[in-house]
Amino acid sequence: MERVTGRSEVKNFAKPDEVREFPKGRVEMLKVGGASVGRATFLPGWRWSESVQPLVKTKSCEAPHFQYHVSGRLHVVMDDGSEFDCGPGDVALLPMGHDAWVVGDEPAVVVDFQGMIDYAKRV
Repeated sequence: MERVTGRSEVKNFAKPDEVREFPKGRVEMLKVGGASVGRATFLPGWRWSESVQPLVKTKSCEAPHFQYHVSGRLHVVMDDGSEFDCGPGDVALLPMGHDAWVVGDEPAVVVDFQGMIDYAKRV
């Protein structure tokens, strides 16, 4: 049996390493064990193409996401035309090339284990 060595590490989103704010939303970033984990909060009325696209200047979201949906609902439209909703308890894998927006009047909160490293960074 191979032995795993290293340091234990615990961080909390109450004290993020970095915070990025954008219209109707924010991302709190943690670096844990060499990985980046982001918690995004999207307020009612948030839409990627209106809130983030002007910052990053790409046609659609180019961040691939692997995320757990904590609360609220997001509607996702892929560049290929497929679309679906994600809600509390869902785990979603979203490749590059999509738009998304909050459905309803509850904030959508997601924890993303892949796509937040450069999310909403101004170019």
